[in-house]
This record gives sequence, C-alpha cells and structure tokens, in this order.
Amino acid sequence: MKIFNPDSHTFSERHKAIYAYCELAYTIVDFSAAALFVIGSILFFSEATTYVGTWLFLVGSVLFGLRPTIKLYREFAYIRAGQYQKVSDN
Repeated sequence: MKIFNPDSHTFSERHKAIYAYCELAYTIVDFSAAALFVIGSILFFSEATTYVGTWLFLVGSVLFGLRPTIKLYREFAYIRAGQYQKVSDN
C-alpha cells in the first residue's frame, strides 16, 4: 500500500471530501500560525509586550507542528475510506 500518493484524492467522492476538509484545516492552521508569528514579532519591539509575544510564538510553533499531523491524518482517513487497491494496480 502506497501512502502520500498525489492521486489519492481522486479515488472516490469520499476521498475528495477528505481532501477538501484537510486542505481547509491545513490552510487555516498555516495562516493562523503565520499571523501569530507576525503579531508576536511586532510585540517584541516593546519590552512591555515581550511576554505576550513569546506566548504567540509558542502557539504559532504548535500550529506549525500541527501541519504535518493534518497530512498524516488525511492519509489514515484515505486508508479508512478504502479503495487503496487502486494504488497497487499502478
């Protein structure tokens, strides 16, 4: 069984839905992490807001760590949805 196949999202309507939801989650997480890093960077310009900026960096880092987790979840969801025999036929 081959995972991380770029054509996996075309196997069925269920696979297309999994792909769409995971791409949406990935984009939201990616955008949120980037926004927190930018805001955290701005907060580092003032000594009074450095503490809050540090927390924003931490949360942004956790979100960046969530990105590969979403992709791995997507692959397991594809496996649960079935039709992975098509991959071995290629």
